[in-house]
Formats: sequence, structure tokens, C-alpha cells
Amino acid sequence: MTDVRPDSRRILLFFFLMVLVGLNLRPALSSMAPLLLRIQQDTGLTPLAIGALTTLPVLCLGIFAPLAPWLAKRLGAENTLSLALIALILGLLLRGAPSVLALFGGMVLVGGAIGVAGTLLPALVKRELPAGADLMTGVYTMALCLGGALGAGLSIPLANLLGSWHLSLMSWALLAAMALLAWRLLMPRTPQATTAASSAGSIRGLLSQPLAWQVTLLMGTQSSLAYIVFGWLPALLQKRGFGESEAGWLMGASVMVQLISALGAPWLARLSRDQRPALLLVLGCIAAGLWLLLQGPLGWRWVGVVLLGLGQGGSFSLALSLIVLRTANSRLAGKLSGLAQGGGYTLAAMGPLAVGVLLQLNADLGVITAVLLAVVAAAALLALFAGRNRRLDIDDQGRLVTR
Repeated sequence: MTDVRPDSRRILLFFFLMVLVGLNLRPALSSMAPLLLRIQQDTGLTPLAIGALTTLPVLCLGIFAPLAPWLAKRLGAENTLSLALIALILGLLLRGAPSVLALFGGMVLVGGAIGVAGTLLPALVKRELPAGADLMTGVYTMALCLGGALGAGLSIPLANLLGSWHLSLMSWALLAAMALLAWRLLMPRTPQATTAASSAGSIRGLLSQPLAWQVTLLMGTQSSLAYIVFGWLPALLQKRGFGESEAGWLMGASVMVQLISALGAPWLARLSRDQRPALLLVLGCIAAGLWLLLQGPLGWRWVGVVLLGLGQGGSFSLALSLIVLRTANSRLAGKLSGLAQGGGYTLAAMGPLAVGVLLQLNADLGVITAVLLAVVAAAALLALFAGRNRRLDIDDQGRLVTR
């Protein structure tokens, strides 16, 4: 009578670890945004340099994400994730050092660590829970959103409590250290698959499949909006007249609302084999939320917060779910995750940089809002293709095909 309980215990442990690791993959990014004005005042950085600071970790997400499958093949996915958490801890500590060079260097390390860890997790979910991978991805995404909300909401209070923005930025290393300890003690130890499919589905092969491009570009456009919010929303709200603390809490509240749709969107997507209606719904919420926050009546700002949060939590959860829904096995999921997150985050990095350039050129909020809505429209167009019921698989001859 012990055949069920070990499996249940394993699932619960894996659930706990995914939540704990996921909590650490957004505070490193969202905790920076509310402090940008303080950082700019203390360091003398220009708006363009601040834009580069917010762009750098997102760019590193894209650059380092494709390394994850390569490292996992040589070191094992479990050990690779451990190394990513160690790099994250070091980056969080380094970025709080009293040096502009250390600040930029820490953000590079943080971005690289998150890029590798975030790429590994969908493949691990597909491997450990193949039947419920999309729903587990929703839980993992919910943890990401919660971490992002904590980073945004606690950044200013921590800086006030600890006496400096340097210590506020460094303090998140403690949460990462807890995740590393738990992962090393409790991580799953599933043997690597040795099937023929494990050697198939190279990145070059994926690049020949339109479906892989559609998922990648959708990941890039919706992620661009997410990192613009993480990097610039408080500054844009302050430009509109909100105070520093209120702007931080508005962003934090929006990220907190993401918890609802991050968990609910995969359930909504399961109602149909076609995810296009769900994708268009959440992207419409993003568009409405951005417009209300940046252009709408001030009294409607909390409606904008809710709509933006529902839209962004749902769009990111669905984009990650597409990685597992559009692949037939965990090996292909890992490859597509590396491509979609590597290429997608490289594209997404252009978003925060573009906002920094626009602010450097003294563009008003109307122009910035129009640019953001154009990105939403591009994501909606890509969703019409990536959301279709298609799947990457290996045929009987060992060739990568779309079914």
C-alpha cells in the first residue's frame, strides 16, 4: 500500500521547489524599478544609461538561455539549476556594491542566472509531471508573479528600513540562498532519458519549423511588455504625477494581480485545444490596462492596475504553457524553451531600451503609450498563429515535424 504515497510526496516536494525557485526569478528585476530615481540621483547616470541598466539583464536572459540545454546535457538539469542559483546570489550581492561597474556587472550575472534557470524549469516540469505540465507551469508562473510583486512592493520600504538602496538590492540574496539550500536537499533525481528522441530536435532543426518561430516571437513581444513594466512603469507613473511610493505600490499591486491569471490562464486554455481566444483576451486586458494607467482618468488607475495585472500574468503563463503544449516530450520542451526564451528575451530587451531612448528624447506619455499599444498589437497577431493546435514531434524516421 505504498505505491501512491511516494509519488504523492515527490509531486508535493517538486511543487514546493518550483514555487520557491520561481519566487527568486523576478525580484532581481522588479526590485530595481522603484529605486531608479534614487539610483540615478546617487550615480549621476543619464536616462539612456538607466535604460541600459534595465535592458542589460533582459538581454542577458536571451543570451544565456540557450546555454541551459547544453549545460543540462553535460552537468544534469539539477546541477545546472544549482549553479544558476549560485550565480543569482552572487549577482544580487554584487549589484549592491557601491560602484557603478559593480551595479552593471551584478545585473549581467543576475540576467544570466535567471536566463538559465528559467529555461530549465519548463523542461523539468514536462519531465516530472508530463500529464499536468501546463497546469504546473501556471503554478510556477504564479510564483514568478508573486516574486515580482514582492520585489516591486518591498523595494522602497526595504531601502528606507535598511538605510540605502544598496542594501535593499542586496537583501534579495537571502531568499535566493534559501532556494539553493532547499533545491540541493530536496531536488528530484530522475535519470536522463536515453531514447532516440533525446538526440533529435536540434536548435537548427527547430529554426526550420514556423511553429517554433511563432512561439519564440510571441514570447519576445509579450515579455517586452513585461520588462518595460518591471523597468519603467514606476518612472512613467511618476512622470504622470504620482509619488515615488505610490508608483511602486501601483506596480506591485499590478504584479500581485498577476497571481490570479497566471494560475487561471492554463485552466482557461484547457477548455479548448486552440489557445487563441485565451491569448487575445489577456492581450486585450494589457492594452486596456496600459492605456488607463498612462492616459486614462486618474480615478480609473486601479482598474488599469487590475486589467494590466490580469493581462500580463495570463499572457506570460500562456506563453510558457505553449512551450509544453507545442512539444511532444521533455527533450523537445527543453530545446524549444531554450530557443523561445533565448530569442524571445533578446527581442524583449529592446523594449526597456526603447523606452529609455524615448525618455532621453523627451517623448511625452502619449508617444510612449502608442508604442506600447503597437507592441500589444504585434503580440496579438503572433498569437493567432502560435495559439493554434499544433505540436512539434519526432516522426518514425527521427525527423522533427509539426503535427
